[in-house]
Amino acid sequence: MADGSDTTLTTDQPPATTPEGLVTGIRSFAAGHGGARAVIEYVGKRGARIVLVGGDGTWDDQFAAEGTDVARAACVSAGVTVENEWERELMDQMRPSNDLWRSMARRTLSR
Repeated sequence: MADGSDTTLTTDQPPATTPEGLVTGIRSFAAGHGGARAVIEYVGKRGARIVLVGGDGTWDDQFAAEGTDVARAACVSAGVTVENEWERELMDQMRPSNDLWRSMARRTLSR
């Protein structure tokens, strides 16, 4: 028996198609907030969450039910830079809204 694996990597997968509504949503957020950067989070079989951080510190999220490859393709189509992970500078740039602070204050932790 030969050493190594008998499986081969194929790159003949069709390119990810992006839903136009997702690209439009990302593009409009970036236009309204002085540009944007994105972090894509894998959410299992449900898809991928795209967290957008605007140049003004406002943040929002979009959801790609098709997966991370579609989320990444949508960001590229919208002209938004995708970060590989949550960098300190990106987190420092985020400014939660007063509504978000109020909603977090109402939550109670249970044991």
